[in-house]
Amino acid sequence: MGLPDTSRDLSSEVEVDAFRRLFPLRFYERHLSESIRPDGRPLGRARDTTIALGAVASADGSGLAKIGSTTMLAAIKMEVMTPSMESPDEGCLAIDFHMPPICSPIVRPGRPAEAAPVVSKQLSDTISSSGMVDLKELSLVSGKAAWMVYLDIYCLDADGALFDAALLSAVAALSYLQIPAVSLNEDGRVVVVSEEDGGKPEKEPVNRENRKLTLKSIPFSLTCILHKNYILADPTAEEESIMETLVTVVLDSSSQLISLYKPGGPVLANTSAIQDSIALTRQRVRELQKILDEANSGMEVD
Repeated sequence: MGLPDTSRDLSSEVEVDAFRRLFPLRFYERHLSESIRPDGRPLGRARDTTIALGAVASADGSGLAKIGSTTMLAAIKMEVMTPSMESPDEGCLAIDFHMPPICSPIVRPGRPAEAAPVVSKQLSDTISSSGMVDLKELSLVSGKAAWMVYLDIYCLDADGALFDAALLSAVAALSYLQIPAVSLNEDGRVVVVSEEDGGKPEKEPVNRENRKLTLKSIPFSLTCILHKNYILADPTAEEESIMETLVTVVLDSSSQLISLYKPGGPVLANTSAIQDSIALTRQRVRELQKILDEANSGMEVD
């Protein structure tokens, strides 16, 4: 009985790996011609996605989102602030995106990642323009007290589609956010009612108990690569480095367009490519909404 020729198989694998490293674009185009990617996905399919709520016990709200290997952790801390004179009945939401050196070999210690401020601004613009958070709901006492919400997103593993995963973790954290109970003390200041106080307000209750934030028009996104006549949904870091033209579509849960972001690249986005990208995003929105709903339902059961 003949033994399998393992040496020939190993030699073949080495040759394929060498070809992939030396000619990465040609390697990918051979797969694209067969409408499949090296990781086995069809061109329009996103990677497996998971959401874990309440990942940080010390935060007021948190969410861990994974899209393939790309991993984002979003955490929220809240403080009572004095609202501005221009918006006396509104709180404030501050968003910051962090890329520590552990997330990618291209991020060097002591140097800020180039992508971090870009993603941070994109997140702020998207969440603001979507109207997901009503800042008036963060008001406590008109002109005197309101919530300052600090939303920090940390990239733990950067393997492509950073904005998509960052936005998903932010949405998850906001959906899980527990707004603390507060009351007015004898000095007329707003104070948080802690469990150590037995949950009893010192004077006049402002929020009688912890409550969840009402989210409206929740945004979800999908980043696609445009390469020749191909559209690749949810690219990995390797795919992004080889085929540089990206387009990110952001839709809300009712499939209304919130924003479309194309940072550049050699391929011009024609109308047909944009329409196809939006169609792929609509499918992705339904997937992500289901994953988020299941995560929230699981926390309610617990």
